[in-house]
Amino acid sequence: MQNLEIGKDAPPLLPKVERQRLHDTVVDHLRRFIVEGVLEPGKKLNERELCETLDISRTPLREALKVLASEGLVEISPNRGASVSKMSEAELRETFELMSGLEAFSGELACERITAAEIAEIKALHYAMLACRAQNDLAGYYSRNQAIHDKINEAARNSALRQTYVSVNRRLQALRFRSNFQTPKWDRAIHDHEEMLEALDARDGKRLSAILRHHLLEKRDAVLSISASPESTS
Repeated sequence: MQNLEIGKDAPPLLPKVERQRLHDTVVDHLRRFIVEGVLEPGKKLNERELCETLDISRTPLREALKVLASEGLVEISPNRGASVSKMSEAELRETFELMSGLEAFSGELACERITAAEIAEIKALHYAMLACRAQNDLAGYYSRNQAIHDKINEAARNSALRQTYVSVNRRLQALRFRSNFQTPKWDRAIHDHEEMLEALDARDGKRLSAILRHHLLEKRDAVLSISASPESTS
């Protein structure tokens, strides 16, 4: 993966932060930097460079970093500053296993409770995802891919499940994004999503549950494969 540097000589990576809703906007921008690999796992965060990039002062930046630390995306040390969190192999395996169960349960409940309008919305996201795939737009593809999973979880209509799902998924988003760097992985994910739509249309909870569980465990294996490759450690 190509390293992207953040600094005053680099082109803007995202639009400048608007003053309105500053806190939420800074958190969203930094989260996106982490998910899309602009800020890679283990990278020490340079406050001055981030402030210049986002056109903000250190106070809102530090507040945003505290939020990301509470989500497990950033580690803050009193003596070393902040850095992007990096999961161990054991943490990665266990968290993906947990996520596969959460996704599977979401799918089972969603088939009982989803509305026709919600299925139509998910289908629209699927077709938008296909358009991004055709344009080789990984960021656009990933955002729609994740929106589909999110809509299925919302359709489960279980607030306790929702809270856990969001918390765990935040820790995995960057890894799930990376798992699509290889073209065959994109195409396999699209095939899985087509099967998900068929199961939703049929309100087949057991089938959708199995598809989602398998889908997440394949993501786990893809991430482990990337992590074990020589390029990932170079």
